[in-house]
Amino acid sequence: MASKSLKPPKQPPKNPKKQWSLNDFEIGKPLGKGKFGRVYLAREVKSGFIVALKVIFKEQIEKYRLHHQLKREMEIQTSLHHPNVLRLYGWFHDEERIYLILEYAHRGELYRELRKIGRLSEKQAAIYIASLTQALAYCHEKHVIHRDIKPENLLLDHESSQDGSIKIMYVMLALRFFMGVPIRAGFDCAATAAETNQGIVNVLHRKGKILIRLSHEMQGRLKIADFGWSVQSRSKRHTMCGTLDYLAPEMVENKAHDYSVDNWTLGILCYEFLYGVPPFEAERQTDTFRRIMKVDLSFPSTLDVSAEAKNLISQLLVKDSSKRLSLQKIMEHPWIIKNVTSHDTII
Repeated sequence: MASKSLKPPKQPPKNPKKQWSLNDFEIGKPLGKGKFGRVYLAREVKSGFIVALKVIFKEQIEKYRLHHQLKREMEIQTSLHHPNVLRLYGWFHDEERIYLILEYAHRGELYRELRKIGRLSEKQAAIYIASLTQALAYCHEKHVIHRDIKPENLLLDHESSQDGSIKIMYVMLALRFFMGVPIRAGFDCAATAAETNQGIVNVLHRKGKILIRLSHEMQGRLKIADFGWSVQSRSKRHTMCGTLDYLAPEMVENKAHDYSVDNWTLGILCYEFLYGVPPFEAERQTDTFRRIMKVDLSFPSTLDVSAEAKNLISQLLVKDSSKRLSLQKIMEHPWIIKNVTSHDTII
């Protein structure tokens, strides 16, 4: 390939708005099915870049009056650029459907992994909690409360290399088509560099393909997805939303809530990672409500879980939201420090 074919515009376009259509994609196997549509594996024709294409039926959106919620979800997810947050690259629509162009996480839902293996080791659980903590800290800095963190909304990306610092993938002009990053002029089989929201990326173009090599530990494996219940707010919220087992007491009681509901959910997830079930699970919904409001927390003696892990969970599952452990304190907790080393990919 001649190097001139890779030359970018003299000035990169600001907020380039490509008009996508279904003809721009080759549609592959279905990845999942939801109440309002389906998700398919897809490939952008010109670049060969692999994505997940979420197809939402307009009829369902109108039926359940979800226009505002969908618009908010799209705006929030598009604005978030963090390695542990699933990217929304763009969207388009036709007469019947809305299409969201999403980052593809090839290992799928963490929920499925948990169902297969039952529970995680303390080290793996700590790595995931650290990843989520840093992702939520980023979201909170952007004034975004997720409000529905659960295993079904957490996706697993490609396996990292042994030291967790490098992830390699082949794409064709992926930076140009999806990340809005111009590829700087270079020579065949020579390395150039591009800056993305994930840091410096080394680009080696050879035989019409681009080899991308992340140069530092900024590509995580765990991705927060589905921002359907997220809000961008500096004030307290009053809407009850999310999934019952993961709701904080203030949401169950229909009280005002803030960012700390996400901290509560980290405690729920940590417990579920280590014990295989959410801590307040009950056969009847009313009993689950009651257990959450009372913070009826117990640690089964049948499973060997460290005192440090139990301490972290106990400091997160606190009814008074102002007394829950902060995200910064989570990262400083002895259990995290003990289990997460500099060689582990946490972001």
